[in-house]
Amino acid sequence: MVQILDQFGRPINREVLKTPQTTKMASLNRMWPEHPSKGMTIRRLPRILEAAERGDLAAQADLFEDMIERDGHIFSEMAKRKNALLTLDWSIEPPENATDEEKKIAEMVSAWMKDIPEFEDITLNAADAIGHGFAAQEIEKWELEDKIWLPSKIKLRPHRWFCTNPEAGDEIRLSDGSMDGAELWPFGWLVHTHNAKSGYVAQSGLYRVLVWPYLFKNYGIRDLAEFLEIYGLPARVGTYLAGATDDDKDRLLEALVTLGHDAAGIIPEGTKSEFLTAASGQADPFVAMVNWAERTASKVILGATLTSQADGKSSTNALGKVHNDVRHDILIADARQIEGFYRGFIRMLLAINGYQVSSRRQPRLVFDTRELENIKEFAEGVS
Repeated sequence: MVQILDQFGRPINREVLKTPQTTKMASLNRMWPEHPSKGMTIRRLPRILEAAERGDLAAQADLFEDMIERDGHIFSEMAKRKNALLTLDWSIEPPENATDEEKKIAEMVSAWMKDIPEFEDITLNAADAIGHGFAAQEIEKWELEDKIWLPSKIKLRPHRWFCTNPEAGDEIRLSDGSMDGAELWPFGWLVHTHNAKSGYVAQSGLYRVLVWPYLFKNYGIRDLAEFLEIYGLPARVGTYLAGATDDDKDRLLEALVTLGHDAAGIIPEGTKSEFLTAASGQADPFVAMVNWAERTASKVILGATLTSQADGKSSTNALGKVHNDVRHDILIADARQIEGFYRGFIRMLLAINGYQVSSRRQPRLVFDTRELENIKEFAEGVS
């Protein structure tokens, strides 16, 4: 009997055909997000990043999720970059100088891929690795139909569920409470690691670069909100009599606050209130901090700012075309890495269905990253 091996040479765990691995780990479902962005400080942030470098990814993963949910600009720019992959046509191509048998296998794999439900979601979920450095999708269910095994349910698992061991090949593992974590079952997972930046998995995601602009932007927004709350309001100073009780002082403070916001209030007899110069200044410094953070985020994610933050001043058509070219280069780089992810997936499908094909001669998924010609310019050129 031929042994079924995955792309890493590991034999299949037959249990994976019946139940997903995570159902065996009840502790994972009790791992709720910690939301480390609450009360985040310049001193606390490095500790979270250093813990991830040692293999504990939970706090960093939760911080990254907070960044996506709380910063609309980061969410928008990352959505542009990931969704761009879905605009590309793809095909399953045989190897160079393919034999007739190899061409038939490529056509067969193409049909398999088209039969997988919500195939586009696999690509989009794999692209989540651009920000986090990795994305792990679990095959919850395999189905046998017409003697062909295909996954019928694939789910992206929360990044906080995983850990790494940099000393043991930087392998993604499930955080089961053990020191090294649980090895992922062969044929049970689709794991994509994305080198958006060089380094270990914990360091290779773009969100590592964005954490500092995110933190400083939140400082700027907080300070701007406090400034707007008191802008134009005079400072109120109350004077209480010697021997006043704590209750008298509290009532005086409450009255001063009410006077500032409601322009009406009462103060205890014998006390005095005084209105000083109204709070003045400008919001420009705070807005400058926010704008700097958002421009930095656009450069990191898209490689440019003009295509995402056109201000009518510096955004000329010529410059915009240059910046769009930069974005196309990034799209090509992302597509090539996702193609590498699909090589492992295709090898898994071939192996589980009994096809022994060399990794060098197996079919591959290829994205069409050719840039469409500008129809208007082409028409003007031939007229």
